[in-house]
Amino acid sequence: MDRRKFVKSAALGAGALTLAGCDNGNDRAADSPSAPAVIRKQRKLKLVTAWPKNLPGLGMAPERIAKNVFEATDGAIDIKVYAAGELVQAFDSFDAVSTGAADMYHGAEYYWQGKSKAFNFFTSVPFGLTANEHMAWIYHGGGQELWDELAVQFNIKPWMAGNTGVQMGGWFRKEINTLDDFKGLRIRMPGLGGEVMRLLGAAAVVLPSTDIFTSLQSGAIDATEWVGPWNDLTMGFYQVAKYYYWPGFHEPGAALSLGINTDVWNDLTKAERRIIQDACAAENSRNLSEFNAFNTRSLRILTEQHGVQLRRFSEEILLELGRLSKIVLREASESDDMTKRVYDSFLVARSDGAAWSEISEEAFWQARRLSMTET
Repeated sequence: MDRRKFVKSAALGAGALTLAGCDNGNDRAADSPSAPAVIRKQRKLKLVTAWPKNLPGLGMAPERIAKNVFEATDGAIDIKVYAAGELVQAFDSFDAVSTGAADMYHGAEYYWQGKSKAFNFFTSVPFGLTANEHMAWIYHGGGQELWDELAVQFNIKPWMAGNTGVQMGGWFRKEINTLDDFKGLRIRMPGLGGEVMRLLGAAAVVLPSTDIFTSLQSGAIDATEWVGPWNDLTMGFYQVAKYYYWPGFHEPGAALSLGINTDVWNDLTKAERRIIQDACAAENSRNLSEFNAFNTRSLRILTEQHGVQLRRFSEEILLELGRLSKIVLREASESDDMTKRVYDSFLVARSDGAAWSEISEEAFWQARRLSMTET
């Protein structure tokens, strides 16, 4: 028996015992008219996304949240999920929720950096936080409070609702051997990573997911980053670009988000708000575990079945990317007071995370590699 059925059965049993205990031995209760049934009004909500329909990982996260909320509320909250383009375009989902045209969105906060540069930090920034570090910042380092303060200006209540983990560096139609190879390169890269590309001399553009493949195929762009092997295999980029670079310096742990219209949020009961919050929190671990599991399998398919060639950015390139990233982050922090406060909090979280990772996960990975070395 699943837990929810068990709880219902237990509640019904407890109710029966309570009624039995109150019975005074006559049949007055049986003769009295039944109490009117409580009719619960179903709330139907529209959730727009920045993802193609049925896209693994990114696209299924909001579907799973909607399903979990429906079941946990016994159908009292019915969330209909709309893929990008079905109700609004991918990059219009924030405004749709802000104005009340839709109730919720699922996307990536750096898509809204035109509203405030601070939004970038709640998805991922170059050489930023890993998935675990990001969750530590949001849940225990003041990140959620800053995010709330930022988003409420746009009539949005945000929650973290998924994470891709470390991403790949991108798909390139030609090899990238030196810094000069970035000059004039037309690359799809959103967020502050795109700003770093521009400083390298590349022409960085932002495209919705639905337009990336055709743009790469037609030659409108020369390269693109997306997510990682699992999603990238589904998108078919291997058909038009063979060089697959790592590491993904620009998004070391890209957090996904669920944004809710504040009027809708405030109209929910305390219990309903908790259910939605918990559904989002559950998606962080579920989504991240999916990417970790399926990226490995998908990368094997890409290299062994489709001839994709893995390439690592050289140390020279990574050093320059790191130098330029510091400039980009600092300049972003100077755009407004809110972004400066978010940036300062982020720096503390990154410093704390790096100090602990050095003697925990990083040290363990090094030790594990040694233990697995054949002698």
